[in-house]
Amino acid sequence: MTKTFIIDKGQKPTEEQLQEVMEAKKRPIVFDEDSPELSPAMYKAFKSSVLQRNRKKNA
Repeated sequence: MTKTFIIDKGQKPTEEQLQEVMEAKKRPIVFDEDSPELSPAMYKAFKSSVLQRNRKKNA
């Protein structure tokens, strides 16, 4: 199950939100047909696109 939190700029997460994130961090990643594990080539392409996006965002 995916849970989304919207935290505005400058807002601090609640203790409950931080606790939920720490608990989720302990769980294994479960891949399925909707979110398959990335191949090394796909991971490299994804990482490259994130770096390019962040360069444009910071410029």
